[in-house]
Amino acid sequence: MEISQAKKTSEVTWEIPQTAKSGMRVPVKIFASEKLFKDMDQGVFEQAINVSTLPGIQKFSYVMPDGHWGYGFPVGGMAAMDPENGVISPGGIGFDINCGMRLIRTNLTAKDVKPKLKELVDTLFKMVPAGVGAQTYLEAKGFIDVKRKQFEEIITNGVEWTVENGFGWKEDLERIEEHGKIKGADASKVSDKAMKRGMEQVGTLGSGNHYLEIQVVEEKNIYDEEIAKKLGINLPEQIVIMVHCGSRGFGHQVATDYLRTFVPAMKKYGISVPDLQLACAPFSSKEGQDYYKAMACAANMAFANRQVIVFQIRKAFEKVFKQSAESLEMQIVYDVAHNQAKIEEHKVDGEKKNLLIHRKGSTRCFGPGHPELAKIFQKTGQPVIVGGSMETGSFLCVGTNKAMEETFGTTMHGSGRTMSRAKAKRMVRGEDLQKDMEKRGIYVKTVSYSGLAEEAGFAYKSINEVVETMNIAGISKKVVLLRPIGNLKG
Repeated sequence: MEISQAKKTSEVTWEIPQTAKSGMRVPVKIFASEKLFKDMDQGVFEQAINVSTLPGIQKFSYVMPDGHWGYGFPVGGMAAMDPENGVISPGGIGFDINCGMRLIRTNLTAKDVKPKLKELVDTLFKMVPAGVGAQTYLEAKGFIDVKRKQFEEIITNGVEWTVENGFGWKEDLERIEEHGKIKGADASKVSDKAMKRGMEQVGTLGSGNHYLEIQVVEEKNIYDEEIAKKLGINLPEQIVIMVHCGSRGFGHQVATDYLRTFVPAMKKYGISVPDLQLACAPFSSKEGQDYYKAMACAANMAFANRQVIVFQIRKAFEKVFKQSAESLEMQIVYDVAHNQAKIEEHKVDGEKKNLLIHRKGSTRCFGPGHPELAKIFQKTGQPVIVGGSMETGSFLCVGTNKAMEETFGTTMHGSGRTMSRAKAKRMVRGEDLQKDMEKRGIYVKTVSYSGLAEEAGFAYKSINEVVETMNIAGISKKVVLLRPIGNLKG
């Protein structure tokens, strides 16, 4: 597909017509500024076109401004399927099921934290396990010992289990997408291999682009003061904490197991796809339903994983600042997934309809008044947490009602990579990057210097341009930019 086949339809939208390739069932819609569009790799367009050929897809195959090449679907992709005659595809959800973002506020300011920043990051590094393995470091080792029966409860009930077992506050539940529990989870649909991997990984950060970050909200970076205050961002130079991680090896194993199941299932149901990475099954089939139930288990594990990490974060702050987490007002601002499939009600051609929404590297962004949002978000719209690189900062945004009309309530999830991890490692040494970041006021602790190099800021698109694209489109509204001052990397 030549880029010239894509037609610009607004300041920040582009469409590839259904006629661009045989087998397309819907056009492709891309959200991007002129620069972001021109810099997108050819693989994004090819993958988005391939997605448009899947049975049951509705309206468009979507690409967000952070879109880049992925497994089957582009990262930054979204597809809505008719649950009756459409398919479910692990490639449209990703291997790290319910990889997502969590933001925690405090009543501390930069003035309070900067003198203790190194002590705080070092303490967090000891208390929150990070890296490729499972329970790795000092105080974190074995702080939660999960047996199989408990793990089955965790993957069935998500954050409910953590709150009931003392790893969270009751009020945390309303500040998490779906209240931290995807319904329909069935542990019997998960393999023993996946269970064994997951049992050791509750409360672990992982590696890759996963991180825990101390951030400051500077007054010049507040774009909507009224909404910011409603979301708890209400102090000059306020300190917040962001966590980015998912279901770890558990989710990866679930995806791997069902991809193996779906290849023969496609022959059984007479489905052909242009790329085997799009392996799928009818959502209504036994295979499709089994995967959905297992995927829900992985999603619930990820919600619980982030909750246990927050428990450790609160303990670390208590240790360093000699105050309780309650007195430090360490409430969750929100927790949102960006690798998931869920049944949601949306309008298609003016009629309300249940759809299976695949979001891969894209974020739900329901607008104000949506019945699925907790009461505290009814006026603001759903918070959207957009992770940038560890050098450039991240954003807190909110969803809009236009998103409900245009993108099935979906927006971007982060910066989006512009180069491979291998290339980034060739361009910078992790040790040098760490020293350079500290000179610029960002203190970083990392498990792996090569892993740190992979996440250098130059390996990512401009977070400002990505977020501004969806702000211009009216899909999500930017509220505040969050600048990093401390980072814990796997």
